[in-house]
Amino acid sequence: MCSRFLTCSARVLSSTFTTHRISPCSFLITNNTKRRSYPPVNIIVRSMASGGQTFPPQKQETQPGKEHAMDPTPHYSSQDYKPANKLGGKIALVTGGDSGIGRAVCHCFALEGATVAFTYVKSQEEKDAQDTLKLLMQAKAADAKDPMAVPTDLGFDDNCKRVVDEVVNSYGRIDILVNNAAEQYEASSVEEINEERLERVFRTNIFSYFFVTRHALKHMKEGSSIINTTSVNAYKGNAKLLDYTATKGAIVAFTRGLALQLVERGIRVNGVAPGPVWTPLIPASFSEEECANFGKQVPMKRAAQPIEVAPSYVFLASCPESSYITGQVIHPNGGTIVNA
Repeated sequence: MCSRFLTCSARVLSSTFTTHRISPCSFLITNNTKRRSYPPVNIIVRSMASGGQTFPPQKQETQPGKEHAMDPTPHYSSQDYKPANKLGGKIALVTGGDSGIGRAVCHCFALEGATVAFTYVKSQEEKDAQDTLKLLMQAKAADAKDPMAVPTDLGFDDNCKRVVDEVVNSYGRIDILVNNAAEQYEASSVEEINEERLERVFRTNIFSYFFVTRHALKHMKEGSSIINTTSVNAYKGNAKLLDYTATKGAIVAFTRGLALQLVERGIRVNGVAPGPVWTPLIPASFSEEECANFGKQVPMKRAAQPIEVAPSYVFLASCPESSYITGQVIHPNGGTIVNA
Protein backbone atom coordinates (compact mmCIF):
# COMPACT_ATOMS: atom_id res chain seq x y z
CA MET A 1 0.00 0.00 0.00
CA CYS A 2 2.07 2.95 -1.27
CA SER A 3 1.32 6.48 -2.41
CA ARG A 4 3.13 9.80 -2.67
CA PHE A 5 1.97 12.18 -0.01
CA LEU A 6 1.22 15.85 -0.04
CA THR A 7 4.23 17.83 1.11
CA CYS A 8 5.08 21.36 2.12
CA SER A 9 8.32 23.19 2.82
CA ALA A 10 8.31 22.41 6.54
CA ARG A 11 10.86 19.95 7.89
CA VAL A 12 8.39 17.34 9.11
CA LEU A 13 7.49 15.55 5.88
CA SER A 14 6.94 12.12 4.38
CA SER A 15 7.05 10.99 0.77
CA THR A 16 5.97 7.36 0.88
CA PHE A 17 3.64 5.19 2.87
CA THR A 18 4.85 1.74 3.79
CA THR A 19 4.38 -0.48 6.78
CA HIS A 20 7.50 -1.84 8.45
CA ARG A 21 7.42 -5.21 10.20
CA ILE A 22 10.80 -5.90 11.74
CA SER A 23 11.75 -9.05 13.56
CA PRO A 24 13.59 -8.61 16.85
CA CYS A 25 16.82 -9.94 15.32
CA SER A 26 16.79 -7.87 12.13
CA PHE A 27 18.76 -4.97 13.57
CA LEU A 28 20.80 -3.95 16.57
CA ILE A 29 20.67 -0.84 18.69
CA THR A 30 24.18 0.57 18.57
CA ASN A 31 25.71 3.71 19.95
CA ASN A 32 29.41 4.39 19.58
CA THR A 33 29.22 7.79 21.26
CA LYS A 34 30.78 7.96 24.71
CA ARG A 35 28.24 9.17 27.23
CA ARG A 36 28.52 10.02 30.88
CA SER A 37 26.97 7.66 33.42
CA TYR A 38 23.54 8.52 34.82
CA PRO A 39 21.49 6.93 37.61
CA PRO A 40 18.62 4.63 36.61
CA VAL A 41 15.17 6.16 36.44
CA ASN A 42 13.94 4.50 39.64
CA ILE A 43 16.66 6.36 41.57
CA ILE A 44 15.79 9.60 39.78
CA VAL A 45 12.11 9.23 40.59
CA ARG A 46 12.81 8.61 44.26
CA SER A 47 14.94 11.74 44.43
CA MET A 48 11.76 13.77 43.84
CA ALA A 49 12.59 17.45 44.42
CA SER A 50 16.25 16.95 45.28
CA GLY A 51 17.39 18.12 41.87
CA GLY A 52 17.45 14.72 40.22
CA GLN A 53 19.00 14.50 36.78
CA THR A 54 20.72 17.31 34.92
CA PHE A 55 21.46 17.49 31.21
CA PRO A 56 24.64 18.59 29.43
CA PRO A 57 24.33 21.44 26.91
CA GLN A 58 23.26 20.08 23.51
CA LYS A 59 21.45 21.12 20.36
CA GLN A 60 19.88 19.26 17.42
CA GLU A 61 19.53 21.41 14.31
CA THR A 62 16.45 19.79 12.75
CA GLN A 63 13.00 18.59 13.70
CA PRO A 64 11.85 16.03 14.46
CA GLY A 65 14.53 15.47 17.08
CA LYS A 66 16.33 12.14 17.34
CA GLU A 67 16.15 10.19 20.60
CA HIS A 68 19.23 8.12 19.83
CA ALA A 69 21.30 11.33 19.53
CA MET A 70 20.33 12.69 22.95
CA ASP A 71 22.68 12.76 25.95
CA PRO A 72 21.45 11.13 28.06
CA THR A 73 18.84 9.19 26.14
CA PRO A 74 15.38 9.36 27.76
CA HIS A 75 14.14 6.61 30.05
CA TYR A 76 11.19 4.71 28.55
CA SER A 77 11.05 2.01 31.26
CA SER A 78 11.64 1.54 34.97
CA GLN A 79 12.42 -1.36 37.28
CA ASP A 80 9.58 -0.11 39.48
CA TYR A 81 6.91 -0.47 36.78
CA LYS A 82 4.95 -3.68 37.37
CA PRO A 83 2.65 -4.67 34.47
CA ALA A 84 -0.62 -6.42 35.31
CA ASN A 85 -2.13 -7.26 31.88
CA LYS A 86 -4.39 -4.20 32.12
CA LEU A 87 -4.66 -3.95 28.32
CA GLY A 88 -4.65 -7.61 27.36
CA GLY A 89 -6.27 -8.21 23.98
CA LYS A 90 -6.50 -4.49 23.14
CA ILE A 91 -5.37 -2.85 19.89
CA ALA A 92 -3.64 0.51 20.34
CA LEU A 93 -2.61 3.18 17.82
CA VAL A 94 -0.14 5.80 19.08
CA THR A 95 0.80 8.72 16.83
CA GLY A 96 4.38 9.91 17.21
CA GLY A 97 5.22 6.71 19.04
CA ASP A 98 8.82 6.28 17.92
CA SER A 99 10.42 8.37 20.67
CA GLY A 100 9.90 10.39 23.82
CA ILE A 101 6.56 10.08 25.59
CA GLY A 102 5.15 8.14 22.64
CA ARG A 103 7.82 5.44 22.91
CA ALA A 104 7.27 5.07 26.66
CA VAL A 105 3.51 4.81 26.14
CA CYS A 106 3.94 2.17 23.43
CA HIS A 107 6.29 0.20 25.66
CA CYS A 108 3.96 0.32 28.67
CA PHE A 109 1.00 -0.65 26.49
CA ALA A 110 2.92 -3.65 25.16
CA LEU A 111 3.94 -4.69 28.67
CA GLU A 112 0.27 -4.52 29.63
CA GLY A 113 -0.68 -6.93 26.85
CA ALA A 114 -1.80 -4.63 24.04
CA THR A 115 -0.97 -4.99 20.36
CA VAL A 116 0.65 -1.68 19.41
CA ALA A 117 0.91 0.30 16.17
CA PHE A 118 2.60 3.68 16.01
CA THR A 119 3.44 6.38 13.47
CA TYR A 120 6.70 8.17 12.77
CA VAL A 121 8.13 10.61 10.23
CA LYS A 122 9.61 8.68 7.31
CA SER A 123 13.25 9.27 6.34
CA GLN A 124 13.80 11.29 9.52
CA GLU A 125 12.93 8.97 12.40
CA GLU A 126 13.84 5.58 10.94
CA LYS A 127 16.36 4.57 13.59
CA ASP A 128 14.15 5.64 16.49
CA ALA A 129 11.23 3.75 14.93
CA GLN A 130 13.32 0.60 14.49
CA ASP A 131 14.59 0.83 18.06
CA THR A 132 11.03 1.16 19.32
CA LEU A 133 9.85 -1.80 17.25
CA LYS A 134 12.56 -3.94 18.79
CA LEU A 135 11.51 -2.88 22.29
CA LEU A 136 7.89 -3.71 21.54
CA MET A 137 8.79 -7.10 20.11
CA GLN A 138 10.66 -7.88 23.31
CA ALA A 139 7.83 -6.62 25.52
CA LYS A 140 4.81 -8.00 23.70
CA ALA A 141 2.55 -10.58 25.32
CA ALA A 142 2.36 -14.11 23.96
CA ASP A 143 -1.16 -13.56 22.61
CA ALA A 144 -0.47 -10.08 21.19
CA LYS A 145 0.24 -9.55 17.51
CA ASP A 146 3.51 -8.15 16.22
CA PRO A 147 3.84 -4.37 16.54
CA MET A 148 3.66 -2.11 13.50
CA ALA A 149 5.41 1.16 12.59
CA VAL A 150 3.70 3.34 9.99
CA PRO A 151 5.60 6.25 8.37
CA THR A 152 3.56 9.28 7.34
CA ASP A 153 2.98 13.03 7.59
CA LEU A 154 -0.07 13.26 9.84
CA GLY A 155 -0.82 16.84 8.86
CA PHE A 156 -3.06 15.74 5.98
CA ASP A 157 -6.38 13.94 6.13
CA ASP A 158 -5.67 11.39 3.39
CA ASN A 159 -2.51 10.28 5.15
CA CYS A 160 -4.32 9.86 8.44
CA LYS A 161 -6.97 7.73 6.75
CA ARG A 162 -4.27 5.50 5.26
CA VAL A 163 -2.71 4.99 8.69
CA VAL A 164 -6.04 3.96 10.20
CA ASP A 165 -6.83 1.70 7.25
CA GLU A 166 -3.44 -0.01 7.56
CA VAL A 167 -3.93 -0.65 11.27
CA VAL A 168 -7.47 -1.94 10.81
CA ASN A 169 -6.49 -4.13 7.85
CA SER A 170 -3.83 -5.75 10.03
CA TYR A 171 -5.60 -5.96 13.38
CA GLY A 172 -9.32 -5.60 12.64
CA ARG A 173 -10.16 -2.68 14.93
CA ILE A 174 -8.81 0.03 17.24
CA ASP A 175 -9.53 -0.03 20.98
CA ILE A 176 -7.16 2.69 22.16
CA LEU A 177 -6.16 5.81 20.22
CA VAL A 178 -3.40 8.04 21.53
CA ASN A 179 -3.05 11.32 19.63
CA ASN A 180 0.47 12.35 20.54
CA ALA A 181 2.39 13.72 17.52
CA ALA A 182 3.72 17.25 17.93
CA GLU A 183 6.30 19.79 16.82
CA GLN A 184 7.36 23.12 18.28
CA TYR A 185 9.61 26.07 17.45
CA GLU A 186 10.69 29.00 19.58
CA ALA A 187 9.82 32.59 18.69
CA SER A 188 10.41 35.72 20.75
CA SER A 189 7.52 37.57 19.08
CA VAL A 190 4.26 36.73 17.34
CA GLU A 191 5.63 38.78 14.43
CA GLU A 192 8.13 36.00 13.72
CA ILE A 193 5.42 33.39 13.16
CA ASN A 194 4.45 33.46 9.50
CA GLU A 195 1.48 31.75 7.88
CA GLU A 196 3.49 28.77 6.64
CA ARG A 197 4.93 27.96 10.05
CA LEU A 198 1.61 28.52 11.82
CA GLU A 199 -0.18 26.16 9.46
CA ARG A 200 2.56 23.52 9.79
CA VAL A 201 2.41 23.50 13.60
CA PHE A 202 -1.39 23.41 13.62
CA ARG A 203 -1.46 20.62 11.03
CA THR A 204 0.76 18.38 13.11
CA ASN A 205 -0.45 19.32 16.58
CA ILE A 206 -4.23 19.63 16.21
CA PHE A 207 -5.38 18.93 12.63
CA SER A 208 -3.94 15.42 12.92
CA TYR A 209 -5.94 14.82 16.11
CA PHE A 210 -9.15 15.61 14.24
CA PHE A 211 -8.15 13.61 11.16
CA VAL A 212 -6.95 10.45 12.88
CA THR A 213 -9.86 10.47 15.32
CA ARG A 214 -12.56 10.85 12.70
CA HIS A 215 -11.25 7.90 10.72
CA ALA A 216 -10.45 5.73 13.75
CA LEU A 217 -13.93 6.15 15.23
CA LYS A 218 -15.40 4.06 12.43
CA HIS A 219 -13.50 1.13 13.92
CA MET A 220 -13.88 1.85 17.65
CA LYS A 221 -16.58 0.19 19.72
CA GLU A 222 -18.16 0.84 23.10
CA GLY A 223 -15.51 0.67 25.81
CA SER A 224 -12.80 2.20 23.64
CA SER A 225 -10.60 5.05 24.83
CA ILE A 226 -9.11 8.13 23.16
CA ILE A 227 -6.22 9.91 24.89
CA ASN A 228 -4.89 13.26 23.66
CA THR A 229 -1.50 14.69 24.61
CA THR A 230 -1.77 18.36 25.50
CA SER A 231 0.67 20.34 27.69
CA VAL A 232 1.04 22.34 30.88
CA ASN A 233 1.61 25.28 28.51
CA ALA A 234 -2.10 25.21 27.65
CA TYR A 235 -2.81 26.21 31.25
CA LYS A 236 0.04 28.56 32.16
CA GLY A 237 1.09 29.90 28.74
CA ASN A 238 4.55 30.04 27.19
CA ALA A 239 5.81 33.26 25.65
CA LYS A 240 8.45 31.52 23.51
CA LEU A 241 6.20 28.73 22.19
CA LEU A 242 3.15 30.75 21.22
CA ASP A 243 1.87 28.72 18.27
CA TYR A 244 2.63 25.40 20.01
CA THR A 245 0.84 26.61 23.15
CA ALA A 246 -2.18 27.66 21.09
CA THR A 247 -2.47 24.16 19.64
CA LYS A 248 -2.24 22.61 23.10
CA GLY A 249 -5.08 24.82 24.29
CA ALA A 250 -7.09 23.69 21.29
CA ILE A 251 -6.41 20.06 22.25
CA VAL A 252 -7.90 20.64 25.71
CA ALA A 253 -11.07 22.07 24.17
CA PHE A 254 -11.16 19.27 21.58
CA THR A 255 -10.86 16.68 24.34
CA ARG A 256 -13.71 18.12 26.37
CA GLY A 257 -16.05 18.59 23.44
CA LEU A 258 -15.33 15.19 21.92
CA ALA A 259 -15.89 13.51 25.29
CA LEU A 260 -19.40 14.96 25.42
CA GLN A 261 -20.03 13.97 21.81
CA LEU A 262 -18.99 10.34 22.32
CA VAL A 263 -20.35 9.64 25.79
CA GLU A 264 -23.53 8.09 24.36
CA ARG A 265 -21.38 5.70 22.32
CA GLY A 266 -19.54 4.54 25.42
CA ILE A 267 -16.18 5.88 24.21
CA ARG A 268 -14.17 7.85 26.74
CA VAL A 269 -11.97 10.80 25.76
CA ASN A 270 -9.34 12.24 28.07
CA GLY A 271 -6.04 14.09 27.95
CA VAL A 272 -2.61 14.18 29.53
CA ALA A 273 -0.88 17.54 30.05
CA PRO A 274 2.78 16.85 30.85
CA GLY A 275 5.12 19.42 32.29
CA PRO A 276 8.79 19.45 31.20
CA VAL A 277 9.74 15.99 29.92
CA TRP A 278 13.14 15.00 28.51
CA THR A 279 12.22 14.12 24.91
CA PRO A 280 13.72 14.78 21.45
CA LEU A 281 11.61 17.93 21.13
CA ILE A 282 13.82 19.61 23.72
CA PRO A 283 17.27 19.64 22.03
CA ALA A 284 15.54 20.12 18.67
CA SER A 285 13.70 23.23 19.91
CA PHE A 286 15.84 24.92 22.54
CA SER A 287 19.34 26.34 22.87
CA GLU A 288 22.20 24.52 24.58
CA GLU A 289 21.80 26.69 27.67
CA GLU A 290 18.06 26.04 27.83
CA CYS A 291 18.68 22.30 27.59
CA ALA A 292 21.19 22.44 30.44
CA ASN A 293 18.59 24.17 32.65
CA PHE A 294 15.58 22.25 31.38
CA GLY A 295 12.97 21.44 34.03
CA LYS A 296 14.53 23.41 36.88
CA GLN A 297 11.64 25.90 36.94
CA VAL A 298 9.01 23.49 38.32
CA PRO A 299 8.54 22.83 42.07
CA MET A 300 10.30 19.45 41.82
CA LYS A 301 13.29 21.27 40.27
CA ARG A 302 13.77 18.70 37.52
CA ALA A 303 12.34 17.46 34.24
CA ALA A 304 10.41 14.20 34.05
CA GLN A 305 11.49 11.11 32.19
CA PRO A 306 8.94 9.70 29.69
CA ILE A 307 8.34 6.63 31.88
CA GLU A 308 7.05 8.94 34.63
CA VAL A 309 4.32 10.18 32.29
CA ALA A 310 3.40 6.99 30.40
CA PRO A 311 1.49 5.32 33.29
CA SER A 312 -1.07 8.13 33.08
CA TYR A 313 -1.93 6.86 29.61
CA VAL A 314 -2.16 3.27 30.85
CA PHE A 315 -4.58 4.40 33.55
CA LEU A 316 -6.80 6.30 31.10
CA ALA A 317 -6.74 3.43 28.61
CA SER A 318 -7.71 0.73 31.09
CA CYS A 319 -11.05 -0.38 32.46
CA PRO A 320 -12.36 -0.49 35.11
CA GLU A 321 -9.66 1.73 36.61
CA SER A 322 -10.78 4.82 34.66
CA SER A 323 -14.25 3.74 33.53
CA TYR A 324 -15.92 6.77 35.18
CA ILE A 325 -13.48 9.33 33.77
CA THR A 326 -14.11 11.23 30.53
CA GLY A 327 -13.50 14.79 29.39
CA GLN A 328 -10.69 15.18 31.93
CA VAL A 329 -6.98 15.98 31.80
CA ILE A 330 -4.28 14.43 34.01
CA HIS A 331 -1.36 16.69 34.97
CA PRO A 332 2.00 14.94 35.50
CA ASN A 333 3.89 18.21 35.64
CA GLY A 334 6.28 18.21 38.58
CA GLY A 335 4.06 20.19 40.93
CA THR A 336 2.88 23.12 38.80
CA ILE A 337 -0.59 24.12 40.05
CA VAL A 338 -3.09 24.68 37.25
CA ASN A 339 -6.79 25.48 37.12
CA ALA A 340 -7.95 22.29 35.45
